[in-house]
Amino acid sequence: MDHGEPSSRPHVLDAIRDRLLTLRDRLLMDPGFQRWAARFPLTKSVARRQAQASFDLCAGFIYSQVLFACVSLGVLERARYGAIVDKDLVEALGLPPARGQMLVNAAIALGLLERRSRGRIGLGMSGAAIVANPGISAMVKHHGVVYRDLADPVALLAGRVGSTALERFWPYADGANDPVCGEDAIQYSNLMSMSQVLISDDILDAYPLGQHRRMLDVGGGDGTFLRAVARRHPGLGLSLFDLPAVVQHASERLRELGMAGRIDLVGGDFRCDDLPIGNDFVSLVRVIHDHDDDRVLDILRRVRRAMEVGGNLLLAEPMSVGRCAARVTDVYFAFYLLAMGSGRPRTVEELSTLLRLSGFGNIRAPQSSRPMLVSVVIAEAI
Repeated sequence: MDHGEPSSRPHVLDAIRDRLLTLRDRLLMDPGFQRWAARFPLTKSVARRQAQASFDLCAGFIYSQVLFACVSLGVLERARYGAIVDKDLVEALGLPPARGQMLVNAAIALGLLERRSRGRIGLGMSGAAIVANPGISAMVKHHGVVYRDLADPVALLAGRVGSTALERFWPYADGANDPVCGEDAIQYSNLMSMSQVLISDDILDAYPLGQHRRMLDVGGGDGTFLRAVARRHPGLGLSLFDLPAVVQHASERLRELGMAGRIDLVGGDFRCDDLPIGNDFVSLVRVIHDHDDDRVLDILRRVRRAMEVGGNLLLAEPMSVGRCAARVTDVYFAFYLLAMGSGRPRTVEELSTLLRLSGFGNIRAPQSSRPMLVSVVIAEAI
């Protein structure tokens, strides 16, 4: 057998596929074919879906603003405990009646609300999911900052935008080692905490911690993730490392929840301070994707110096899937982090390379139940 055949066959198949896709594109761009496909019984449903999908791309910003208005005005919360009369809902919004009705109608069209019997309005499936997860509403409100930065996406991509609102919201994004403190630290810690509720169980389902004795969560905010760990693993020793102002906030939060003393709190900056030692498991939850490669290598090496051989490190964050682009990572997080001025979504392979350069091996990626929100990589200190 010709040794060149196995390697040439994929290239031939790729060439055939590319040619077929080019023919498909030419066909779809033909106005006559579009008119025919919209009328022919076997293709008209596909044509309509494609037309709707194309329009949704154009109208997406308006859809997001309807959601922003609904969350800001508490539209969904008013239907939390049952359907409400349409007129009463509109009046409760404090808007001119016609404008209030416009917003309610838009929310119904987007599946946030739905009409019920006797002129009442209840939650739609999407609205119920948002009400059930306060972190989603917190992120929606936060997106007011994001929208300002994306007002001119071409300028942002070209690097013609100066300091962005997201850079100012996340003070560490400029790469400087200046301390982040006070209300700035607490503000972003609260946002991370509310959104972290969505993913904590997904992480722990993907990688149970029963085999470990002591855990350190680096950049752990107010302890949301560690509180989820504590509920599942009451015998596991827990430590949290974050900025001093954040740690103080975490202490108050733990005291409010009756968990004072359950988690050891250590203040410091993982960009420049040594990490606590004596832990056989370390987690970095939604930390690495916020930083550029040189900063990531520095963080990972600091983590490795704090670990003994055989200890495990967990990275949990949205990860890119490479060639098979995903909306959450390759659209949302890619542009969010671009506006923030630091970091990017990485593939498992890219993270593995950085981990190996930092002294880790035996790298694996257990499957999470909702990879669009969080994926998991485990690495062993070697």
